[in-house]
Amino acid sequence: MNPLMLFGIIFGVFLLLGIRVVYEYKRALKFRFGKYVKTLKPGFRWIIPIVETIQVVDIRVITINIVSQEVMTEDNVPCSIDGVVFFKINDPERAVLEVEEYKFAISQLAQAALRDVCGKVELDTILSKREEMGKNIKSIVELETKEWGIDINDVKIKDIQLPENMRRMMANQAEAERSRRARIILAEAEEQAAGKLLEAGLMIDKSPSAIKLRLYQTLSNIAAEKNSTILFPFPEEVLPVKK
Repeated sequence: MNPLMLFGIIFGVFLLLGIRVVYEYKRALKFRFGKYVKTLKPGFRWIIPIVETIQVVDIRVITINIVSQEVMTEDNVPCSIDGVVFFKINDPERAVLEVEEYKFAISQLAQAALRDVCGKVELDTILSKREEMGKNIKSIVELETKEWGIDINDVKIKDIQLPENMRRMMANQAEAERSRRARIILAEAEEQAAGKLLEAGLMIDKSPSAIKLRLYQTLSNIAAEKNSTILFPFPEEVLPVKK
């Protein structure tokens, strides 16, 4: 084989081995003999094979689950709480060079922060103010991650697992609360009905002819039943008439 042709083939393979494509949502850190050189932006890129290497970093919003943590609340209620962290890398260089494994580090920070925040409040606060608990956890985690070029977008508490006896107690409490509200609504309805009856009675007292109208209405309702017989203990004329 012609030496020139052989050199051309080797050179072509050399060029092909150095071709890299960086996607729009990623950044590539280039290292030369292990030393950081620069960050490659999206597009068609070429590196020197063997001499240079790259490490790709995703700059999209990334989610990490906070594994379930056993927490003892301030009012001594044991519960298991898990959540999720949303973060984004705004400085790929610092994220790679400042911390060994940023995903694992964020996960550990979030777990510790969750136990710390939820352990300082009562169970009712955790159940009713999940959003606030998530913000408190976020503020703790982002203090550390800012130095790594990472922004914490949000922290959400997903699920809270309570002991079986505690769930029964809460169910009984909720049932008692619903029963109390039902009794209050019924009492208010009876109070309104009594008020309307009182108004009607006062109106009839002021207009004796209204008694006759009420009597005729009652007779009409009774007459709907064809098997009914109506007896008057006194003639209608004895009813008072307004003068």
